[in-house]
Amino acid sequence: MPVYDPLLFVNKSPEVKISDYIPLHSFSDFQLYPTLKQNIVSKGYKTPTPIQDTVIPPILEGKNVVGIATTGTGKTAAFLIPLINKVLADKREKVLIITPTRELAVQIEEEQKDFVKGMHIGSAICIGGVGIGGQIQSLRRNPNFVIGTPGRLMDLERQGILNFRLFGTIVLDEVDRMLDMGFVTDVTKIISKFSQMRQSLFFSATLPERVQNVMKKFVNQPVIISVKQQPTPINVNQDIIRLNGRQKIDVLDELLSNRDFEKVLVFGRTKRGIDSIAKSLYKRRVAVATIHGNKSQRQRQEALNLFKNNKVQVLLATDIASRGLDIKNVTHVINYDLPETYEDYVHRIGRTGRADKKGNALTFI
Repeated sequence: MPVYDPLLFVNKSPEVKISDYIPLHSFSDFQLYPTLKQNIVSKGYKTPTPIQDTVIPPILEGKNVVGIATTGTGKTAAFLIPLINKVLADKREKVLIITPTRELAVQIEEEQKDFVKGMHIGSAICIGGVGIGGQIQSLRRNPNFVIGTPGRLMDLERQGILNFRLFGTIVLDEVDRMLDMGFVTDVTKIISKFSQMRQSLFFSATLPERVQNVMKKFVNQPVIISVKQQPTPINVNQDIIRLNGRQKIDVLDELLSNRDFEKVLVFGRTKRGIDSIAKSLYKRRVAVATIHGNKSQRQRQEALNLFKNNKVQVLLATDIASRGLDIKNVTHVINYDLPETYEDYVHRIGRTGRADKKGNALTFI
């Protein structure tokens, strides 16, 4: 059981939003195809975020890039926009995007589809937890974009369905999370099969030594861009809830009855614990959905959709959901159980306070 100083979980977000960054570009400044620019406008994008502003130009120039950015900074669009432009310039170009989780892969493909409307640019998603047959059919259509998790991509390569050397551009996303989840062997094997003549993009929220070791094998002479500005998201009010002998479930139920707790992500440590909380809340007539490792991919996606579309007030999750997911308008993150590491805490609370909105993070002590 980890031991923490409770003060780590207390931080009041300033009343006035602080932004030291002044963008050098607007999206119209980038040398992009008109159809892509139109789709960017249609998605409501106006001013690039810092990571988009600094990463898009070198990617457009074909350079290798390492991007270090905290969660919720618009990183996905930062690499998708220039890579879609690259494919528009040469329809033979193939892009492989590797992610640590199925949910992040699905999210990236959804965003990619928005950007390529009307362009006839195909994609295939290759993730575990669902049948491989449909994915094989998608790959046989020779899509420009392949998005997947390491294990399933390795399976498809072993079956001769995928040839990593055919990809001119490779993206490793959320690399620190991949290593946390034990994918270091798969990632290393995949890297060894890539052509040396490639554009390599590498994204991570942190850059500890073990991540740097993977980076050195993967990226040659990269442009390194870091837009990390603070250890925890600046738009998130952080506070603790002292239980003082009360049952956690009673305290949680009391909080959820407050009108301000509109869209709440609750983190627990174990799958069994999450299911137990869900059962208790259901009896108390709270609308909940759950996501953890014992759920099938279809069940996990259904739970996320219920939460995203405001059909349930609460999403209960283990740390499988703490990285990479972009869920709009989460009002509160509640740490029902303490995270294993402070880094996990940072990623958990990064699910709220996104896209310049204020968020709240509460930790039971």
